[in-house]
Amino acid sequence: GHVVATYRKTHLCDVELPGCVSMRESSFTNPGPEIIPPVDTPVGKLGLAVCYDLRFPELALALRGSGAQILAYPSAFTAPTGSAHWEVLLRARAIECQSYVVAAAQTGRHHEGRVSFGHSLVADPWGTVVAQCREGPGLCFADIDLEFLERVRRDIPVQRHRRRDLYGSPG
Repeated sequence: GHVVATYRKTHLCDVELPGCVSMRESSFTNPGPEIIPPVDTPVGKLGLAVCYDLRFPELALALRGSGAQILAYPSAFTAPTGSAHWEVLLRARAIECQSYVVAAAQTGRHHEGRVSFGHSLVADPWGTVVAQCREGPGLCFADIDLEFLERVRRDIPVQRHRRRDLYGSPG
């Protein structure tokens, strides 16, 4: 084995939810300087992102525009934000990018002040959750059907319909 790509988190999570969560990633790290092109894998072209990057559709759309068929979001969403936003954001990225979304998620208590939501899942290009872990540690499997992905992209050709003349190209 050898390293085929290195991704540096693009968007740092600096949030303050009074009484719930306080995070300042910018106090101990720097944001990644670039979008990494999708990586060829045995199951398809994989776009790399992580955790808080999920909240920025421009990154996902740029990866899709660069050929990604699968978007990866390994994450440690907090319990309050995860319960409210996790699944809906992952499904939205799958639908708008017409890509599979694979999201491995840390779960449980890290330390006294931090609990991660968990709920690893895989969504298909139609936005259907095709595999999911619920509470606690687990393992889930999903088939990546690139013929289905191409059919969705052909039937609803949003990439061709984008109005770049009005708003440019994401990324």
